Amino acid sequence: MTFFDVFNGDADGICALHQLRLVQPRDAVLVTGVKRDTALLQRLIAAPGDHVTVLDIPLDRNRGALLALLQAGVHVRYFDHHHVNGPLPQHPLLQIEIDVSPAVCTSVIVDRMLGGRYRSWAVVAAFGDNLLAAAAQLARTLSVPATTVAAWRDLGECLNYNAYGGSESDLVCPPAELYRTLAPYEDAEQFIEQEPVLARIRQACTADMAQALACAPEIDTAGVTLHQLPDAAWARRVIGSFANYLATSDQIRVHAVLVPYADASFSLSLRTPQTAGISAAAFCRRFGGGGRRIAGGCDGVPPEELPRVSDELIRSYPANSS
Repeated sequence: MTFFDVFNGDADGICALHQLRLVQPRDAVLVTGVKRDTALLQRLIAAPGDHVTVLDIPLDRNRGALLALLQAGVHVRYFDHHHVNGPLPQHPLLQIEIDVSPAVCTSVIVDRMLGGRYRSWAVVAAFGDNLLAAAAQLARTLSVPATTVAAWRDLGECLNYNAYGGSESDLVCPPAELYRTLAPYEDAEQFIEQEPVLARIRQACTADMAQALACAPEIDTAGVTLHQLPDAAWARRVIGSFANYLATSDQIRVHAVLVPYADASFSLSLRTPQTAGISAAAFCRRFGGGGRRIAGGCDGVPPEELPRVSDELIRSYPANSS
C-alpha cells in the first residue's frame, strides 16, 4: 500500500499538509509543483488500496482523474476551497471537505478539523492567500504579540511568492523541498528563526517586487488597473505577490497582472474586492481559468485574446462597481 500527498505548492497547500501531518504523521510520496500546476491527480499511478490525500487543488481540473482513482479502488481524502462547477462527487472511498466561503482557505478547513491544534500554520496560510481579515481573526484566538503576527504574515507571503513560476526552475526553492524543510517544525516561529531558506526567499521577493513596482500600468481607470510584466523569471515569480500588493494597497479597484511565457501565451492574476459585482473566479472562467471570490487566475491566454481581456475588465468592473 502506497500513500500519496498531493498539494498545491503555495503557502496554503504546504501549510494545510503540514498541519495534517503534524497530527497524522505518514510517510507519503509528495506530488506538487508551481502554484498554477493544479491538474496534479493525473500524475498518479496508484493501485487498489492506496491512499491519496489532496489539499488545495481545484476539483474542476481534477474531477476526471479523481473519479478514475476511486473507480480503481483508491481511497481519497480531498480538502479544498476553490469554486466547484456541479455537484460534489460521492463514492464510498471518498472523504471530501470543500468550503468555498470567501474567508476560507484550505488550511482553515484543516485547522477546523484538527480543532486548532496547530493554528499558527493556518494563520500563516491565510496571510499567504491574502485573506488578511481571516488571518488576523484566527491570530487573535492565540493571544500572541503583534510582532509574532507580523512575522507569520511575512512567512505566509514568502511561502506564497515562492510558488509562482513557469516551472520549478523559476522558483527559489522547489515546493516539495520547501515542505520537507518546514515539516520538522511544530512552531512557525522556530522555522522563521532557524531556517536560512526563508531569508533567501524574502530577498528574492523584495528584489522582484522592486522591479514590478517600476512597471507602469497598461490600464489605469477608476475601476481597474492592469499591469503587463515582461517575459522574465522574476516577473513569473512575482505575479501573485504583486497582485496581492496592489489589492491590499488599493482595495477599491480591481487589479490584473499579466505575464508572458515562453510559448507566447500569457498568465493572468486577478484580484477583486469582496463586494465586486463579478467574482475573480467567474471572470477568469471566461478565459479557461478559475479561483475564488477575490482571487483568480488563467494560464495559457493566447496573445490575440489580450484585447478581449482588457475590454471585458473595463466593462465588467466600472468605477464604483464595488
